[in-house]
Amino acid sequence: MRKILIPTDFSENATNAIHYAVDLFKYEISEFYFMHVYQDEIYSDEKNITRETIDQTKKIVSKNSSEQLTSLLNQIEKYSPNPRHKYHIISSDSLLLDETDKIVDNENIDIIVMGTRGKTNDKKVTFGSHTLQVLKYVQCPVLAIPENYKYTQPKHILFPTNYMIPFKRRELKLLCEMASPYRAIIDMLYISKTKKLSIRQEDNRDFVNETLCKNEINFKVINSKNIINTIYTYIKERSIDILVMVNTRHSFVENIMFQSVIDELSLNLDIPFLALQNMKRE
Repeated sequence: MRKILIPTDFSENATNAIHYAVDLFKYEISEFYFMHVYQDEIYSDEKNITRETIDQTKKIVSKNSSEQLTSLLNQIEKYSPNPRHKYHIISSDSLLLDETDKIVDNENIDIIVMGTRGKTNDKKVTFGSHTLQVLKYVQCPVLAIPENYKYTQPKHILFPTNYMIPFKRRELKLLCEMASPYRAIIDMLYISKTKKLSIRQEDNRDFVNETLCKNEINFKVINSKNIINTIYTYIKERSIDILVMVNTRHSFVENIMFQSVIDELSLNLDIPFLALQNMKRE
């Protein structure tokens, strides 16, 4: 059974991410957890909040959160009355990272799906601050869905890597099972100044090939120094549907690649971005 956590602030971007998730996993027996945390909302009006009013404010915000989640649940059940899917709602007086970590651990979540931006919807950035926090610090794969991105069956997936890290079998299996119902092609892209792989890199590449055996995999090599431009060009020229990368601190090059993408994706990334996690939270 697939377990999917979807944080929401009830924005259009968040709801769009939910629609994408229920469509993407429509063939899988899945449990969806729609989560809203509201501690920041309680303390947002710092000028007017007092010790005398804080309890009443908490009750009001909590009630609003529960009502909005119930309304959201009704909408999604109408949008996707899928007998393979089961839905849960979680309303919590907590912070996003704390509650996300808690649910990921307690429910053994496979993947987090969220919109790239929330209510603030700053057009100058690709990832809002909340999405960025979850991408960087939560030990769980994160699938970020761009604003207004309409679901299309993923047929072509790009996975840039330098093969310097030992991949997690569970996360590669997740990617495999996401891609296989759609017979999606996965391009493993090695961007380097040299085509020759070390024994370590070859072993990691072979592990990927073995684990993603249900899918058609193309092992590509491009000679380039500019990782970001190469990824962008590849996405556009080959009509890529999902970009996959690994977040890790174990490999300098891979880390630079990930951080560069996170920092520079504001240029023109307009497809879903799946961040696999290969790091321990400090």
